[in-house]
Amino acid sequence: MEDHPVIVRDLLCFLVVGLLMIWGWRVLNWAWLTPKRLERCLRQQGLRGTPYRFLSGDFKQMIGMSRQSRAKPMPLGDDIEPYVTPFFHQLLNKYEVANNPLVTLLVSGLANLEGDHWSKHRKIINPAFHQDKLKNMLPAFYQSCSDMISKWEKMVSTEGFSDIDVWPYLVNMTRDVISRAAFGSSFEEGSRIFEMLDDQLHLMIKAVQFIYIPGWRFLPTKTNRGLKMKYNDIKESLREMIKRREKAIKEGEESNEDLLDILVESNIREIEANSDKKNMGMSIEDVIEECKLFYFAGQETTSVLLVWTMILLARHPDWLTKARDEALHILVTINQMPMALIVSKL
Repeated sequence: MEDHPVIVRDLLCFLVVGLLMIWGWRVLNWAWLTPKRLERCLRQQGLRGTPYRFLSGDFKQMIGMSRQSRAKPMPLGDDIEPYVTPFFHQLLNKYEVANNPLVTLLVSGLANLEGDHWSKHRKIINPAFHQDKLKNMLPAFYQSCSDMISKWEKMVSTEGFSDIDVWPYLVNMTRDVISRAAFGSSFEEGSRIFEMLDDQLHLMIKAVQFIYIPGWRFLPTKTNRGLKMKYNDIKESLREMIKRREKAIKEGEESNEDLLDILVESNIREIEANSDKKNMGMSIEDVIEECKLFYFAGQETTSVLLVWTMILLARHPDWLTKARDEALHILVTINQMPMALIVSKL
């Protein structure tokens, strides 16, 4: 009987050691053996790339190249990729393939899906981008553009001329356009969500600078905690909005004809039409990710495109003249308005 506690202690020690060995093996397999095995298989198939680095990946090299590039003045030319994203530019030229896992931390959705999952989402989302649906969004586009240009006109009319930093205005305009097109009458709530997405993006950019430190992104730092908080707040806000839309549609309320309404309505129809099948339609989590993707795919890309278009037109006055003449011709054709009246309104 006196040996009983000793036996229990030895059994517990043996159990703990066994569990630690199992856990250690799983960690080793996840963090090193499996990635290296996949790397070896890919190389045997002729696919090249940078070697696997435990936890840090290519982030240290990516940050170093970006800092080195930013230390020099930005060249004013058509080929800006080597300056803006030097690491990915080099990677694509050398290996013809690139993958950034950080993107999935911000948003997933259709852009990151494959196979049947992609087909299902594509089928449900497709009605939102039919020509007749896009036409219904033109008033929102017009209103946002008109508001921005009115602000510029006031700034210029004060002294007859003015230097304007167009970037923040274009950012606000594209954000406003997407908020109106995506959420319609709830665009103010949508704007607040998009502001949180912006905050999340800025925190992510800040966090990237430290991710090359092994395990840094798993620590409860201020930045990492802020990312998690923003992520949860965005999901909860979108979840509540989606639930309200689902309830309104099921109760027969009139559709707002915005992206969220079309997406939710299309998803409900898909689920009802295939009620006898499993895993049909999208979950609320899927709809949330598609809404986030719509913002990331359209907001900053459009702002950057507009700014770069202005730069190129300013550098090439002959292009500017042709573009203006084409725009005036189209406006005359569509609206059948006298040229003088159109020019007076531009």
